[in-house]
Amino acid sequence: MKKITTLLFDLDGTLINTNELIVESFLHTLNHFCPGQYKREDVYPFMGPPLIDTFEAIDKERAMEMVAHYRKFNLEQHDALVTEFQGVYETVRTLHENNYKMAIVSTKLHNSVVKGLKLTKLDAFFDVIIALDDVENAKPHPEPLQKALAALGSKPEEAMMIGDNYHDIEGGQNAGTMTAGVAWSIKGRDFLNEYNPDFMLESMTELLDILKVGAESK
Repeated sequence: MKKITTLLFDLDGTLINTNELIVESFLHTLNHFCPGQYKREDVYPFMGPPLIDTFEAIDKERAMEMVAHYRKFNLEQHDALVTEFQGVYETVRTLHENNYKMAIVSTKLHNSVVKGLKLTKLDAFFDVIIALDDVENAKPHPEPLQKALAALGSKPEEAMMIGDNYHDIEGGQNAGTMTAGVAWSIKGRDFLNEYNPDFMLESMTELLDILKVGAESK
């Protein structure tokens, strides 16, 4: 394995636990527009892709209205429902202290990404954020990853994309980076393994072992 210098992280479901926020936002929206048609487990497949893609597939005519409804609730409930995953802050801080180049590559809007990073105090570690409104094409298209790599001055072969969804794994593969799935994905480890990530993290701290970041740093 070529030495990894650069880490590209998805945000939701990877660094911060927005699962409850996202599920509640979808249910709030779908119960408004399609009463009684969706249960909790029905919305899991909607987690990851851009909102507009999901809502256009459900109701093309009202998709924009649905996105607006979702985002209003999501923003209002953000700080109440978002929590951090165990070990994430310590791991990211250690990577930062060891001079790894890091970026967020997300299918959320830029201001929502910043909100989540600030809430969990991760904002100090990320100078580069590539969000949905920063690109023409969302993951798994390689554009967001390529844009992040360019901003960091890194090559794909020295980078790893870490995420909780197949868009992250395929995005990394399409951009030519290494990939890591996270076993705490709401979709489950088995689902992610179908996309053949190079690594499967049981906890974020495992990243330090994979990268051989000194034990004294941990």
